[in-house]
Amino acid sequence: MNLVEWLQNLMTNFGASWVMWLMIFLSVISVAIMLERGWFYWSLRDDIGALAQKLRDQLRKGDTDGAQKIMEASPSAEAAVVVAGLMESDRGAKAADEAMQGAMALQRMKLERRLAFLGTLGNNAPFIGLFGTVIGVVQAFEKLGSQTTTVATQSAVAAPQEVMAAIAEALVATAVGLLIAIPAVAMYNYYQRLSKSILANTDALSHVLLSYLVAPPAPEARSAPSRSNKGESSDKPRAERGGAKDEA
Repeated sequence: MNLVEWLQNLMTNFGASWVMWLMIFLSVISVAIMLERGWFYWSLRDDIGALAQKLRDQLRKGDTDGAQKIMEASPSAEAAVVVAGLMESDRGAKAADEAMQGAMALQRMKLERRLAFLGTLGNNAPFIGLFGTVIGVVQAFEKLGSQTTTVATQSAVAAPQEVMAAIAEALVATAVGLLIAIPAVAMYNYYQRLSKSILANTDALSHVLLSYLVAPPAPEARSAPSRSNKGESSDKPRAERGGAKDEA
């Protein structure tokens, strides 16, 4: 028995039913991941615009502890990254930036967890279904070829109908593969886009903190002492001049 015959017997003996069960099993996992990821992203919802404004207001007042409390109260991934920077803010902008970069890497791993399975399943489910279809077609033609000439002559109508029925049944595997792949690809793309959006908001929120840490002192704070000193120096000569006139 050559290799082709051995593979043909292997396909016809096992059939394509195991391929269907495999795709059903993968589809259950796919739906579970979709629901879990949807709940995860839903739990991270927050008004990032309002959060950035609150952070900016607290930093302008110099209240880093109040800013940290506001960030810790938020369930968003963006706030978790800024909290890491606020904890290192007393060591300077460079230390805060490095802390936020590390926290962002951890958040990226959480956001993209299990998405690779959806992408892989979406790309390969049609091929798995096509494999089941090929096995079904091989079975159909093996049945047709195994009939003797006499039997084929006696059942000239029944044989083609049996083959067509077997091929139609085999095509169901391809349809199931496409049915699994389309939602998986759609949700994979959606979650990837959502993850990129969250990371972009994280970068924007972290720069709010960095702009506060690297900013120089306010001009009012620098000019106020000079004005007071100038006033004292101007008053002093006046007083001295007044005293000189009195002595005269």
